[in-house]
Amino acid sequence: MQFLFYLSDFIIPILVFYIIAYGLAEKVPVYDEFVTGAKGGIRTVLKVLPTLVGLMAAVGMLRASGFLDFAAELLGGAAELLHFPAQLIPLALVRLFSSSAATSLALDIFKEYGTDSRIGLTASIMMGCTETVFYTMSVYFLTAKVTKTRWTLPGALIATLAGIAASVALAGMM
Repeated sequence: MQFLFYLSDFIIPILVFYIIAYGLAEKVPVYDEFVTGAKGGIRTVLKVLPTLVGLMAAVGMLRASGFLDFAAELLGGAAELLHFPAQLIPLALVRLFSSSAATSLALDIFKEYGTDSRIGLTASIMMGCTETVFYTMSVYFLTAKVTKTRWTLPGALIATLAGIAASVALAGMM
């Protein structure tokens, strides 16, 4: 087992040196390719930045306005019928838009209810098996210039609901 700990410390440097050595062996101008890739990455960041700022501002406004607490109260009865803790409604909503804001909410849940509580376990599993649907779609489709998303959003929302249901079921088993 100790070998795996040592290996994990060196796996990234070994991988980087392997890529460089392979590129040199194939007579590829490694540094020039790196700079070209970095330039492309910066252009992508500049294209996506307005979308990211807009999403972060929107999530911040939702949290500060108290809308998430209002939504939790409004949907709490229906959530309890489905055996979904009403305290996790804000997390489920925010997770659709921002991973960092959802992480912040999850930490608040852990502080209030504990990490080993049913609510804490459900929040942990939910963070692992759901995706930031709107963020991911906006970034990838904006970068790839996709205008017709077809069934992407309904499919992603169904997958998110399945992840939420799985998190409730798995946390209930523990």
